[in-house]
Amino acid sequence: MPPPHSATPPSPEEFQRRLEEFVRHHFQGANLVTVPKGEPADAPVAAETDEPKAEDFKFEYKPRDVKAYLDRFVIKQDEAKKVLSVALCDHYNHVRLAMEGKEQPNYTKQNVILLGPTGVGKTYLIRSMADLIGVPFVKGDATKFSETGYVGGDVEDLVRDLVRQADGDIPRAQYGIIYIDEIDKIASATEMTGRDVSGRGVQTNLLKLMEETDVPARAPNDIAGQLQAMMELTQRGGRKQPAVINTKHILFVVSGAFTDLEKIIRKRERETTIGFAARPQPADADEKILLHSTTRDFIDFGFEPEFIGRLPVRVVCHYLSVDDLFLILKSSEGSIIRQYEQDFGAYGIEVLFKDDGLRRIAELAAEEKTGARGLMTVCERVFREFKFELPSTHVKQFAVTRDLVDDPKAELKKLLAAHEQEERVFRRQLVHEFAQRFKDSHGLTLNFTDAAADLLVAQSLESNRPLRELCAEKFKDFQFGLKLISQNTGQQEFLLDTDAVQEPDKVLSDWVVASYRSGPAKESGGDAKSG
Repeated sequence: MPPPHSATPPSPEEFQRRLEEFVRHHFQGANLVTVPKGEPADAPVAAETDEPKAEDFKFEYKPRDVKAYLDRFVIKQDEAKKVLSVALCDHYNHVRLAMEGKEQPNYTKQNVILLGPTGVGKTYLIRSMADLIGVPFVKGDATKFSETGYVGGDVEDLVRDLVRQADGDIPRAQYGIIYIDEIDKIASATEMTGRDVSGRGVQTNLLKLMEETDVPARAPNDIAGQLQAMMELTQRGGRKQPAVINTKHILFVVSGAFTDLEKIIRKRERETTIGFAARPQPADADEKILLHSTTRDFIDFGFEPEFIGRLPVRVVCHYLSVDDLFLILKSSEGSIIRQYEQDFGAYGIEVLFKDDGLRRIAELAAEEKTGARGLMTVCERVFREFKFELPSTHVKQFAVTRDLVDDPKAELKKLLAAHEQEERVFRRQLVHEFAQRFKDSHGLTLNFTDAAADLLVAQSLESNRPLRELCAEKFKDFQFGLKLISQNTGQQEFLLDTDAVQEPDKVLSDWVVASYRSGPAKESGGDAKSG
């Protein structure tokens, strides 16, 4: 019979290491979350409740404060910013009162539905609000989710993502913001939209979250998380730690383009006027017609009545004009040009954006039909070659004009050519500076011919070497050789031509030999010039 097992149980840290190895070995390639880190055995036991405390949450903003903050980052959409500011304040004032034990009974949560085309600032609005009040923020895409039991993401993962954004702080995650884009893509099939009926299940699952439910902190298919829970249960001697997230105070915001909704609205409005001899009304633009949407329209679009009923705040965002895009570039604190200023600034290059250049970027971005996203598309195309070429030059500044935006390659070529000419003039000055320093140090005068100075500049540019460094290397022995010549001939001034630049050692040697043979050196193309 084998001896009884007497080894001591592994420490939590050792157990954690073995658990990670087990998961990596047996579930390689599986869609698993990272194994959470276990706590030391002597760590304090967490409280048995995840209820947020009043002192943990402070909200003292007024709607005007929120809108003023949004105005700094989001251009236009004034009505949307007003409605969102009120909804945000109503929601978080209710959260604060609930934490203080003054919760209003039968309160209707201010969940929001945003309607509008892509690139008009919907995501930026919600993210900016979350940044202002300091709550966790998660964005999801409705098309990535599926009804429970089918392939696809689980909507409850959005709630768990809030916990991750809150660094594992469940109480803080319970008053975060969840933003779901492309919500119009999960509408059920209708005669006018022809969508797949599978979206109904996703709506049902989202409805549960928007009302109030407890979401397990670890997903059922999260094997690593379940093993970790077992480890924690063992460490705590059977005491169960909090493992659910309550969605009661989580603010939900959904958005979509709703491109087919306007057809439903127009159809309803036409039917309303039949038989009343009403005057023909001018057709509103698609973005304006959305302002007339009703709950019935959303139901006809394919949303379940209970689902759309949990989204009482409805906001329409409008298309961005060229003027709007120009203001985004020029005035928004989140302007994309700040990014390009920083990118070029990393190489010591200053960019000056002229108004005509910004307006041309806005005009081209408007042609992209993707709202503010078109600004990045245009800027990337315009500055691609500049970001590649300029860091390797000595260009320290350039201006973004309309001509540059229209033909960036031609303007870059001009910029580099102009800079090269300026660089040549500057480096020629360095040649004469070298000669002056040589005279100050050794009492001997070097006179470079124009051709010799040009040759030094060309060699410096071709080799990408500092001109001072190049001259110091080429003429490192001249102080000794020329002093010797001066002693033999009394000469103090020397003329250097292209031969002296191309073969400095040979020319210097010839001069020294000549000084011994004939006394004062004779003047010629590369000879010393008597002083």
